[in-house]
Amino acid sequence: MSNYVAQDALVGEPEVLEDAAADSGAGPAAHPAWLRLKSAATALQASQVQDGSIPNVDAHSDASAHVAVITAAIDALTPLFPHDAAYLTAVNKDFARWCTDGFGVPDFYDSLMAFQPQRNRIDGIRHLVVFPMYTQNGSANRFVEAVLVEVIWPEFIDELEQEYTNGLFVPIRFLDFTPGYDTNSAVLFPETVAMREIPTFTWGAIFADREAARFRRVVRAAAEITRLELPADAAALLDDQHLTEETFVMWDLIHDRTHMRGDLPFDPFMIKQRMPFFLYSLEELRCDLTAFRESVAIERNEKASPEAQKHAKLVQYAVIFDRIFRFAISGSRARNYDGLGGQLLFAWLHQHHVLHWTDTRLTFDWDAVPDVVIALGKQIDDLYWASIDRPKKSHWLAAYDMIAKTLTPNPASQWSRGLPLDVLAGPPKGYTDLVLDDEFPLSMFFEALDKKMKPVIESTAGLTGRD
Repeated sequence: MSNYVAQDALVGEPEVLEDAAADSGAGPAAHPAWLRLKSAATALQASQVQDGSIPNVDAHSDASAHVAVITAAIDALTPLFPHDAAYLTAVNKDFARWCTDGFGVPDFYDSLMAFQPQRNRIDGIRHLVVFPMYTQNGSANRFVEAVLVEVIWPEFIDELEQEYTNGLFVPIRFLDFTPGYDTNSAVLFPETVAMREIPTFTWGAIFADREAARFRRVVRAAAEITRLELPADAAALLDDQHLTEETFVMWDLIHDRTHMRGDLPFDPFMIKQRMPFFLYSLEELRCDLTAFRESVAIERNEKASPEAQKHAKLVQYAVIFDRIFRFAISGSRARNYDGLGGQLLFAWLHQHHVLHWTDTRLTFDWDAVPDVVIALGKQIDDLYWASIDRPKKSHWLAAYDMIAKTLTPNPASQWSRGLPLDVLAGPPKGYTDLVLDDEFPLSMFFEALDKKMKPVIESTAGLTGRD
């Protein structure tokens, strides 16, 4: 009889362990069902090809077994996410259909439509997200990825959002993830999911904890290398992950909404189109400088809450330091539009005499910095305003001329020397084809900084706020 008791205990043990994990306060990342899901999704990726399908019939038996583990784990975890019950039910149906249809190109449209995290922007609320998707700045493969996230929504952000309305914006932090997010990817966007048709997207999520952790590591190293003496409030960002996360949430809130606001060219920059990469540089920088300008206004607004004013000042430091220390030297030199934006901001500050590199030490005239940064933003805004009256190609040429007044083009640049008449008279493709991969090379300052900072930049891949 004792043998039967032992067997019964063994059979029941996993349920007891899962209940204990769910109730222990350890969080879903420690839950046995999550660990099984994560392992099965990772194993499934080995059979998938880039579009997410599994064409090798011999792999279908194992794939079915992995999917069974994933869906069972989702069922076990669903009670932890009652606000996502409709989505988690739908995603299991999508998995079942994918299996039944023979593991072709996955279609998770139905479950994507059921996932609406923007409806519950509550500080600390958690989501289990499982989709076949690629990860921007990470993997181009539409593999099954799983991620546990937590929303960051402090009270002062809730107040700011009443004025800077952005109903699609969802700031989050990592709790755990599969390999596609063990990369530089810091966004969770619905357009990355494998689906049969493109809907109107209703949300976009940004990992503020990864942005903050990268910022803290990179800026600390860059400040030491350049012997930059940080103001006390800027230095506080390097010691406080939570403070820096909230600062990036404020920055991202205003940046994200700016993409569809202002005197935009007829074709919004968010629509996929082929054009010279430096135009993407100006668009991303425009949004950052708008966040900077609005943060200056909030800091100077006596009616703003003390928390909003404090974070507004920190956003200004974050924009400058992240742009010039990380963006400018991250990634390859092949049409690196974020890198170019960082180079442009640095050179503009230097040429307007509020940033100094003297005696191998970097210094700022902080009292004068805000107005100079705002002036660069106004120049880009003026370029956009004028674009409405210009042909597309003329707008491209005007944008190039604006950048070239601050940054020195590549000596081999045909754009700098003047495009040939047959190209000027031809289709836009000819213009784009003649843009060099490194149209605006790094300055000597950044070449030297890049060599010293490269190991630090590389170490930030996969970084989270827990590291």
